[in-house]
Amino acid sequence: MKTIAILVVLVAALGLGGYAYIQAGLYDVSAAGPRGGLLDDIAERVSDRSVEHHAEGIQAPPLGDPAQLKTGVAHYQEMCVTCHGAPGVERSEIGAGLNPGPPNLVRSARHMSPAEVYWIVKNGVRMTGMPAFGPTHDEAALWAITALVKQLPDLSPEQYQALAKSAGPAEEHEEDHGGAPAAARAGH
Repeated sequence: MKTIAILVVLVAALGLGGYAYIQAGLYDVSAAGPRGGLLDDIAERVSDRSVEHHAEGIQAPPLGDPAQLKTGVAHYQEMCVTCHGAPGVERSEIGAGLNPGPPNLVRSARHMSPAEVYWIVKNGVRMTGMPAFGPTHDEAALWAITALVKQLPDLSPEQYQALAKSAGPAEEHEEDHGGAPAAARAGH
């Protein structure tokens, strides 16, 4: 019984200490602040587990046909390469200035299932700068982006550039997947 009382006091003290830390404003929320640390590790683990959980049961359609990849790269070039980079393409100053930094998808996409990539593309990730594209893109476009992201680890810089050049702008792919033009979907 004494052990339980000590445990309750310890948990309460930690809770009060955490509350005091937050209330004092001691946690540096600056994007220019240091990266890493215990709180960032906890946030990364929470994010990873949340994505895994929410992606369970999502069934990916067939991915990777040439038309789908062209649609995916057109959208990726427009919305993603700035922060994540691509084979042979460094992320921009915007991506370099984010904290936490966006993952290099050429490396990290290899370790994610198509369902996980799709869920992130559709829903975004809170407090990371990763927006949700589900409200502005139809299912075919979301899966096209997913297909491209899953291909990134296997594309050479030359292959990526050739694919990006052949794809053209994202607007040209709006009708390819049955979606309304972006402006119409956004209510403009």
